[in-house]
Amino acid sequence: MTYKLLKHKNTLFGQSQNVIGVTLRNQPKYKFFKNSTYAFHGILDIIKSERSFQIELFLFFPLLGTLFFIDGTTLEKLLLFLSLMAVLIAEVVNSAIERVVDLVTTDYHEMAKRAKDVSSAIVLLTLITSSTIWITILFFS
Repeated sequence: MTYKLLKHKNTLFGQSQNVIGVTLRNQPKYKFFKNSTYAFHGILDIIKSERSFQIELFLFFPLLGTLFFIDGTTLEKLLLFLSLMAVLIAEVVNSAIERVVDLVTTDYHEMAKRAKDVSSAIVLLTLITSSTIWITILFFS
């Protein structure tokens, strides 16, 4: 934790006053390539440990391949691709929330259950949205 003396201008009265700014950093200094490796480690970890992510990846690649054979506009293909990515992103967010909840408490707690349920709802809503997009573009476009 570092402390910095900052000049803060009070916008109501136009006066300057000294305040102590607290910077909380529980992480190393930002370096693009090093931080990118953290992301890749996260992706590898979720592939290895999350069964639902594995199932979604199993569906992702064949559907991604079908984009090359679909007779649609570039915009439609982009929308289909983004809907596939949204499902994977939602699953990553869900897994992150579940892991944080598990880190905080291993005991049953109603709020922990509610947090996990809501994070699962993120995935469900994304799957419904993605399915709707695919069905609409493939069958009604």
